[in-house]
Amino acid sequence: MDEMKNITDRATEQMLTNLIEKKKKFDQLKKQHHFALWVTAVGCTIFLYYLTHTVIGPHAYSAASMISAFVSRSLHLYAFLAVAGMAGATKIFHQRKEKAEKEFHALRCEIIDRSKDLWKEEAWKNRHIVFETMKKQYDINLFHEAK
Repeated sequence: MDEMKNITDRATEQMLTNLIEKKKKFDQLKKQHHFALWVTAVGCTIFLYYLTHTVIGPHAYSAASMISAFVSRSLHLYAFLAVAGMAGATKIFHQRKEKAEKEFHALRCEIIDRSKDLWKEEAWKNRHIVFETMKKQYDINLFHEAK
């Protein structure tokens, strides 16, 4: 960010700093969402494997027998609630990630739309340096509005 101080004014620099922070927040929430998704998938797979071998397989001759075997152990209920909780957490992380992405994209588009106001005269000629730096260092594309 230091190399851009000579090219941008303080307001533009603050907008770019905010954009970088929103990008970092979005990336962090994206990682959290993916982690929660994998944990949920693994937990679900283990739970279904366990149920197949302890409830469904031995009691396949009768649906009532399967239900009875399932409710006979409290571990089954706790495991089911844990998997359901993980799925709920994944949904919450997804919503947070989507919100952060919208905020990041809105600010990025605002900077692109206002670029003529933010970089005037001499700075306009050097704005590509800022854009390239943002792309290389932070993976933020300010050349086009499309993601």
